[in-house]
Amino acid sequence: MEEEQETFKTPPDDIQKYESHYSKEKFIEKVKSTAKDVGVKGIYLALLLYYTLDSPTISLKDKFIIYGCLGYFICPIDIVPDFFPFMGFLDDIALLTWCFYKVKVNITEAIKEKAKTKLTTWFVDYDPKLIEEF
Repeated sequence: MEEEQETFKTPPDDIQKYESHYSKEKFIEKVKSTAKDVGVKGIYLALLLYYTLDSPTISLKDKFIIYGCLGYFICPIDIVPDFFPFMGFLDDIALLTWCFYKVKVNITEAIKEKAKTKLTTWFVDYDPKLIEEF
């Protein structure tokens, strides 16, 4: 576990350049169009971060980290282009995971419940055990 947390200590050097790609509308559009490809865990992580942005207690620094991460998720230009089957979203999921661990102190049970409820929009019969770790 220590090794996993070590991996998430530093953001990609250029994460800030992706903040400008973020908007609520683009985020929802990306989730709708990629939900099945990204999978339950990836979409759940994205939704957790999305809903955390509305938290009144989140720091400005953490907001910018999330904006950069979700902007990267939305951005059509990735390290691994999204159109590659099975591999196209690995970089997105890795960054979503890093961001989750970086800002998880801000993620409340209410945010988790809201994200789980929204998951049923795209994954009607998903197994809740898939997201227990978060």
